[in-house]
Amino acid sequence: YGGTAGFYTYGPPGSALKANITALWRKHFIIEENLMEIEDPTIMPHDVLKTSGHVDRFNDFMVKDSKQEDKFFRADKLLEEEMENRLKVPTITADEKTQYNKDLLAADSFSREELGAKLKEYGIKAPETGNDLTEPYEFNLMFPTPIGPSGLLQGYLRPETAQGIFLNYKFCAEQNADKMPFGVAQIGKSYRNEIAPRGGLVRQREFTQAEIEFFCRPKNKDFEKFKSTGVDKLELNMLPSPIQLAGQEMIKKTLGDAVKEGTIANETLAYFIGRTALFLLKAGIKKEHMRFRQHLPTEMAHYACDCWDAEIEVSTGWMETVGIADRSAYDLTVHSEKTKVALEAQDKLETPISVEVVALAKKAGALMGKDFRQDAPVVKGYLESLSSSDAKALQAEVEAAGTKDVTIDGKSFTLKKEHTTFDIKTETRHTESYTPHVIEPSFGIDRVFVAVLEHSYYAREQDAEDKEKINRGVLALTPDVAPYKAIIMPLDQKVGSDAKYLKMVADMRAQLSDNAINYKVDDSGASVGKRYARNDELGIPLAVTIDYVSIGQSDAGNDAEVGMEGTVTIRERDTCSQIRVPATEAVDLIVKMTTRGMKWSEAQALFAEQKTAASQSAGAVEGSTQAEVEAYLSKHNLTEVLNQLVNETLAAKPDNPLKHLSALL
Repeated sequence: YGGTAGFYTYGPPGSALKANITALWRKHFIIEENLMEIEDPTIMPHDVLKTSGHVDRFNDFMVKDSKQEDKFFRADKLLEEEMENRLKVPTITADEKTQYNKDLLAADSFSREELGAKLKEYGIKAPETGNDLTEPYEFNLMFPTPIGPSGLLQGYLRPETAQGIFLNYKFCAEQNADKMPFGVAQIGKSYRNEIAPRGGLVRQREFTQAEIEFFCRPKNKDFEKFKSTGVDKLELNMLPSPIQLAGQEMIKKTLGDAVKEGTIANETLAYFIGRTALFLLKAGIKKEHMRFRQHLPTEMAHYACDCWDAEIEVSTGWMETVGIADRSAYDLTVHSEKTKVALEAQDKLETPISVEVVALAKKAGALMGKDFRQDAPVVKGYLESLSSSDAKALQAEVEAAGTKDVTIDGKSFTLKKEHTTFDIKTETRHTESYTPHVIEPSFGIDRVFVAVLEHSYYAREQDAEDKEKINRGVLALTPDVAPYKAIIMPLDQKVGSDAKYLKMVADMRAQLSDNAINYKVDDSGASVGKRYARNDELGIPLAVTIDYVSIGQSDAGNDAEVGMEGTVTIRERDTCSQIRVPATEAVDLIVKMTTRGMKWSEAQALFAEQKTAASQSAGAVEGSTQAEVEAYLSKHNLTEVLNQLVNETLAAKPDNPLKHLSALL
């Protein structure tokens, strides 16, 4: 059908890579931080999103082509693209560079009027036609959907996973034995009706989010793990708000110093900034191309204490990938006020306190239903929510004036003196109630996916004698996220048809499956070099090759291969070096290297790296023992170098392999 902008399908390797990134996120945060996890519906009723502010304020500014009104553009993105292009001009002045950087960073925080003025100031036109643009106007990004056969119940595809967590706060708190602090996570689909989805997976209409709502005490956001785990010592690239406003470059600072200096609001927020950085590094992001940018005062939500974005540098510039915000108590407060359900926490007080409690007098309470009918609970709730001083002041005011008009939830009511008679009692309290504050890390998994691909890709140097002149690309994916952990292949099709090969492969497949290791078998007729190359492009870290030695059909005159039947070679993607291991131990080694953190150098230390043949033949040199020969080979790294060059020669298949090897040496 040609597809629809903003919607993408992940193919088999892409789906596996994304699943592994998500699994790494779940391990790094949910398991290691002992978070709770929920799964909430993706369709939310209108009232929920009206209360959260999404119905009224979840908007972007849109502009149209003035002559072709079927062409829409997101205004802030047009400004950002113009600033990025101007910053690439080598002849700009220092003042121009400063101004362009300021407008680039502030683009999505400008008001409608400011954005319109900037578009005119820089003469920005419609990208495709060069026509003038209309004035910016608001466009709500939510997908509406009717619920039920009548269509009378309005709903929306959720624009974020966070609201489901807030709605279930009370139940999660109960399951956590009402202890503070604690966190709740959710991974799932969210939907935003983007004005102009571009940039592939970067700006989609359906995307995967992974969000945490970490509930904490409002008066104490110190966090013990911030220092005990060493996160405070983590040095990161930062772009604080004052630096941006001055048009200056990012700085390096430890998280501990950033908290001490007040650059980051509190330890809990800084801890999750640090944990976010560590996750991105684990996933394969390069530290020098990662920074944390603080929201400007004009772009920060009115209720937020502090907000930072993890931005990753990719081929198109800096890409916002994660938002880490201190949202204060806003969400729980508005949902509590709307539903009249207390979304609170309690702490036991070391010393009990005496407090004055306001309650309506019995007669005043009896009049509520008679005088206010269906609005009685609203009026009573308002009066009993007053502090003792406010209640006394209201009572005195009504007694003096006779009546007083008040507005509650947008509706006006007239209070008489018989309505404002209060019983104010003193109670001793052993607990303190409060609405928790929330630290929210919000991850765009698809954007992490894009960044991981860009940061992992490189091309091997081309050889002058390689007749095929193939650009041999490599995805240097970490074992944690690689879509397939290993490839199994025969040296050639003759080996691939041997009964011993088939038995070896069947055994390894069963063991890999038992260990939940994703793998591929490549028994095509392509040369072993080509098969190595194309699996390097998929980011597969390890290749198991079954050769003639493995099946007991090696050169009868080669004493070095005696007793090697039943062994296989394992090749490491990035170094192209190999080790020979017993086939019965190959899977265990793969498991250790791809799921348990074993390094390739450790695997090399466990198994002689193709040294046996060289050692035995070299051991015949007069006056040299086998130990001396092995020490010499190890000292000069000869075996590793030769193996790598032989693999490169096999991949290139030159007419004169010896000349090719000589040139490489």
